[in-house]
Amino acid sequence: MTNGYQKLENRIMNKVELFNDHFQNFKVYGIPKAQLIIADPPYNLGKNAYASNPSWYVDGDNKNGESDKAGKEFFDTDKDFRPAEFMHFCSQMLVKEPKESGKAPCMIVFCEFEQQFKYIELGKQYGFNHYINLVFRKNFSAQVLKANMRIVGNCEYGVLLYRDKLPKFNNDAVGGGMVFNCIDWGRDTKTPKVHPTQKPVPLLQYLIRIFTDPGDVVIDPCAGSGSTLFAAKELGRRAYGFEIKKNFFKAAQEKVLSRPIQASLF
Repeated sequence: MTNGYQKLENRIMNKVELFNDHFQNFKVYGIPKAQLIIADPPYNLGKNAYASNPSWYVDGDNKNGESDKAGKEFFDTDKDFRPAEFMHFCSQMLVKEPKESGKAPCMIVFCEFEQQFKYIELGKQYGFNHYINLVFRKNFSAQVLKANMRIVGNCEYGVLLYRDKLPKFNNDAVGGGMVFNCIDWGRDTKTPKVHPTQKPVPLLQYLIRIFTDPGDVVIDPCAGSGSTLFAAKELGRRAYGFEIKKNFFKAAQEKVLSRPIQASLF
């Protein structure tokens, strides 16, 4: 009987679900509210998605002519994303602030440099009164086509938003000491690449360890590759995500979320 209860508990604690739907339809699924929301919403880049990226050309070489990605969008929803709808979802789906300190929820949004300030101001309209800017530093750059013309970008940006109380903060889970807002972006060599803006699992796990405990809920409303859900699953968190594009949803299910997890020490 004990083994049966243990198996049931493990199923509940490691629950991961990805829905092929828009996050606005979240009420249909009855998912629990989150301790942490991590999202990489569309940047509304439109047909400039591959600008400065070698993918613009066949085999990454301009001598070979333009590839089928030249002048194309990452995906057809990368032009009319509505940040206000996204912020409304987050305000509804983060848990309420508890009375005790050190337990409050937060959300992390990956975005362009200029978009940080828009999300900060928009967040205030939905009760997110405080923020921390985040910089994710790579040791490579996708802007290789501009390497001979100017300094190229090797950073991605994000913003952490929270309501009033400081979020849950487990710096001991990432080695203790200070946690800097400039975070190294390591390459992910283990997770299959199924999405053009896929985030590395080790980076996502670093963030999840800091702002959640095992058993907490993590939600990604723009799940894409499903890497956030897989990262949370490996760490013993419950995770839910939404992906509106059927091809990305299918790839995430078959190539990312189906992978066996490795036991974590945290």
